[in-house]
Amino acid sequence: MRREFLIAATLLFAPLSARAEVLHTERSLYRNIVVYEDDALRCMRFGRTTTTRQSCVSRTQPEKLVFEYAKMTMGAFYMNPDPKRILIIGLGGGTLPTAFQRMFPNAKMDTVEIDPAIVRMAEAYFDFKPAPGTRVVTEDGRVFVKRMLKEGTKYDLVILDAFDHKYIPEHLLTREFLQQVKGVMSDKGVLAANTFSSSALFESETATYHNVFGDFYALTPGNRVILIRQGGLADAEELGRNAALMEEKFKSMGIGSEQLLPMFIKDQTTNSRAPILTDQYSPSNLLNAE
Repeated sequence: MRREFLIAATLLFAPLSARAEVLHTERSLYRNIVVYEDDALRCMRFGRTTTTRQSCVSRTQPEKLVFEYAKMTMGAFYMNPDPKRILIIGLGGGTLPTAFQRMFPNAKMDTVEIDPAIVRMAEAYFDFKPAPGTRVVTEDGRVFVKRMLKEGTKYDLVILDAFDHKYIPEHLLTREFLQQVKGVMSDKGVLAANTFSSSALFESETATYHNVFGDFYALTPGNRVILIRQGGLADAEELGRNAALMEEKFKSMGIGSEQLLPMFIKDQTTNSRAPILTDQYSPSNLLNAE
C-alpha cells in the first residue's frame, strides 16, 4: 500500500521534466494552462511553476486510468452499478466522463466546467468527445446545482472533482453547497468527492461532510475520495456483489476488486470541535498555513 501511495504521489505531483514537450500554453480567465507530453503521458497542469498535474492520459493505453484517485472514484459503482443519470462537476482532461460514456452508453450525463478553455483543451488534446447523451455546460458548478435543485432534477451519481491551482474552490466546500448537492441526489444516489488526504482544512472538511451526509467511506492512499450513498452505505456483501458486476468493465482501466474493495473504510476521523465550513466561514487562507 505504501508503494502504491508513492507511485500515485509521484504521478500527481511530478515536476515538469527537461524532456517534456509543451504542446500548448494558454492564459484563460481563471488560470494558466499548460498541456504537455512527458514519456508515455499527455498531461494538463495549471501553470509551469506548479507541481500538480490536473489530468493525464496514457498515450499507449488511453483507456487505462493514470491517477489513483480516478480509480478510487470508480468505487462509486460498487454502491450503484447502474446509474441512469450522472453529474460531474469539474472536467479536467475529460478522463472520467469519457470512461463513464464507454461503460454506460445509455446514461444521461451533465458535465459542468467553469472554464471554457478547459473544455477546448479536453476536446483538442485529450480526445474528449461528448456522446449524444452527454451535455457539457460551461458554468460555475454551484450555480448549475442550484438551478437543477429548483428544476427538481435528480442524479444517481454525482462526482465532485473541481480544483483550482491550490485546492477545491471554497464555495464548493461549504455546508450550504453540500446540502444543495444532497438535494439533487436520487433516493439511492451516490456522491464521490475527490479531496486531499491532508490539508489545513481536512478536519473541517471532514466534519462538514459528516454534518450534511452522516457516515461515508474514505478511500485512500494519495488523495482521499469520499463516497456517500443516500439512504445508507452499502455493506461488505453488497459491495462484493456489485464489484463482481463491474469487474469486466473495469479491466481495461487497470482496476481490480482486489485492489479497490480493501479501500472501503468508513471514516472515523471526525473532530467534534472542528468548525463546519459554511458560506460565512470558509477560510481558504488556511490552505497556505501548512
